[in-house]
Amino acid sequence: MIASELKPIDEILGFLGSEERVFVVACDGCSAGCEVSDEEHTAAMVAELEKGGKVVTGMARVDMTCNQGLVALMLMQQMEAVKAAEGIVVAACGVGIQTVAAAVEKPVHPATNSVYAGGFSGLWRSEPRCAECGNCMLDYTGGICPYTACSKSLLYGSCGGPSDGMCEVDPTVECGWMRIYERLAKLGRAERLKDMPPLRNFRNMLPGGERRRTSLWALELVAPEVMEEAEEPR
Repeated sequence: MIASELKPIDEILGFLGSEERVFVVACDGCSAGCEVSDEEHTAAMVAELEKGGKVVTGMARVDMTCNQGLVALMLMQQMEAVKAAEGIVVAACGVGIQTVAAAVEKPVHPATNSVYAGGFSGLWRSEPRCAECGNCMLDYTGGICPYTACSKSLLYGSCGGPSDGMCEVDPTVECGWMRIYERLAKLGRAERLKDMPPLRNFRNMLPGGERRRTSLWALELVAPEVMEEAEEPR
């Protein structure tokens, strides 16, 4: 799994800017297990969005937002509410945020940060990848992660080597930064590239001590009473 943490509401509202109508996508997978996008915390986030003057046109809960088929299916079922929104707020891991961005031609805003939780991540295999940077900035890059989409993992623009939109490292792969620019231009948000803050702070990549003392970091840290209950014969 990929562990997630909810961004401060002021940061989410800052991403939304003048967008008044928003649609919310919440993952029922990993981030729900982290008590970030579960029903209780999603409802609390929606209340904060409304308190901040936003109108929530609807919400979709997706079992696994890293599954493009499930995302498309759930959004299709609420297409009128999606169309009524000016932007999409996504509470999921970085893969889920990118998957939603690929499914809609609207600005997609991350409500979460993905942090490294040790070991390996079990994900639906698809093109989007998450580097678990701890401070998700997909809002600035059109929902495409520059660290994973660029063969050189460049964070502030193309290397200058692409030819006809293809990567110089592997000419069979599209340049990640060309994809980012083209998507932002299509959404009328190319100016976001001028506002980009520092994208990666390595201090954010590992969760703090509080999270490391939970089972999300180490399974042996599960509360003893839970382990005893699990060991009881049935």
